[in-house]
This record gives sequence, structure tokens and C-alpha cells, in this order.
Amino acid sequence: MAGGGGGAWKVAYADFVTAMMALFMVLWILTQDEKVKGNVQDYFRTRFKSVTKQSVGIIPIENADLIQAKRAHFDNASVVPLEHIRRINEDLLKVFVQNKDIIDMKTMRMQMTSEGLLIDFFNNPSKRLFEPGKPELTEYGRLLFGIVAWTLSKNQNSSTLLELEGHTGRKFEAKTTNADDDKWSISTQRALSVRRHMKKEGVKEEQFNKMVGYADTRPLKKSFADLDHPYHNRVSIMVRAGTAR
Repeated sequence: MAGGGGGAWKVAYADFVTAMMALFMVLWILTQDEKVKGNVQDYFRTRFKSVTKQSVGIIPIENADLIQAKRAHFDNASVVPLEHIRRINEDLLKVFVQNKDIIDMKTMRMQMTSEGLLIDFFNNPSKRLFEPGKPELTEYGRLLFGIVAWTLSKNQNSSTLLELEGHTGRKFEAKTTNADDDKWSISTQRALSVRRHMKKEGVKEEQFNKMVGYADTRPLKKSFADLDHPYHNRVSIMVRAGTAR
């Protein structure tokens, strides 16, 4: 019958149209700038849903046995530098997990924010980063911040800046009778101690954008409602996109 095979051409035609669409898409991508090409490449390469809309940060929390993911939103203009920072996040997590026999994941929290990678290091009384009431790093603190420095230096990039913040809790081992002055002094000195150690371990001087101490004026109220919780006593590192001095 003349019309028996009449529908076969439609399948072939559909395949042809699909192939042409793919060809025109490739040709269009080739005419775009490097930023668009990078976005397209990252979209198909990354396991995340969309590098221009979402990212995933790793947030170990105090009583968690599993690592949880948290999403944050970024604007399109920051996709390329933030992709670099996301790789730092993944590299750090990988190193920490590989060394979980000596690193207590409960002493830190990592999260991607709209500004970059924020890492809080808690001065847990059972796993201290600093000597009691002092700015000097303990052996564990030197190990932890040394790993961070090594990972950052391995991923060294002129568009990566570091901001260090020192914090004390409301309960703080004061060295003198003037506890408030001690809190301001120690929180600032601890941020500087971390900076000195990370510089010694390979981070470039120009990558440090800010070092500041806040005493006990910025507790982590959303995470730890108890203002006497020891995890308010911490050092925070923000790894952000930016141009070094």
C-alpha cells in the first residue's frame, strides 16, 4: 500500500531538526565571551543544579553525625570567582574527612554564603585551638589552620581574599581582673595569631584583607541560643572573591 511507510520520514526529519538545533547551539556558544562559555561548561560539569543560581556548602554541626548541605544564592556576575571558592570548600572538606581520625569535625562549621565561604572554628574546651585565656595556638590549632593554609595556597588565586575575625564567648578565661579588656585584646590577637601561622604555612600576605577582634559582641545566637555556650569562643575565616592589594 502506497501510504504504508509514509510516517518513517517524520522520524528522520525530527532527528535532522534536533541535530541542526544542537549545531546552532554550539555555534552560538562559540561566539560568546569566556564568561558565558565557562558558565555553560560548569553547568554540565558540576553536580549542582545550576552554578548561576545555587551552590552547596558543607555544614558540620555540633551534634550531627552526618554532613549536611545548605544552599545559598549568588548573582550571575560572581559565578566564576565563586566557582573557585566552591572548589576550595570541596578540597577542604575532602582533607578534613580524610583526616577525621585526628580532626574533630564538631570543632568547625563551613558554609557557602552570598559573600563566599565562611568557616567558623570553635575553641572547644575538649579540643582547644588556643591556650586557655591566651592568643597562642595549641598543637591542634596549628594543625587545623595549617591544613586550611595548605589548601588555600594550593588553590592560590589573585581573586581570593581572606578576612579573619576573632570572637570570645561571654564566659572567658580572663588573664586579669579586667575581663572586658581581655576579651577585646585576646579576640584580636587570636585573629592575628591565625594570620601569622597561615602566612608561615604558605598563604600570601596580599591575600589577607582584614583581621579584627569582636570580643563577645557577636555571638552565634541562631546556632547556639545559650550565650554561655563555648562555641561562641571562635575564629571565623571568610574566603571571598576579590582582588588582592
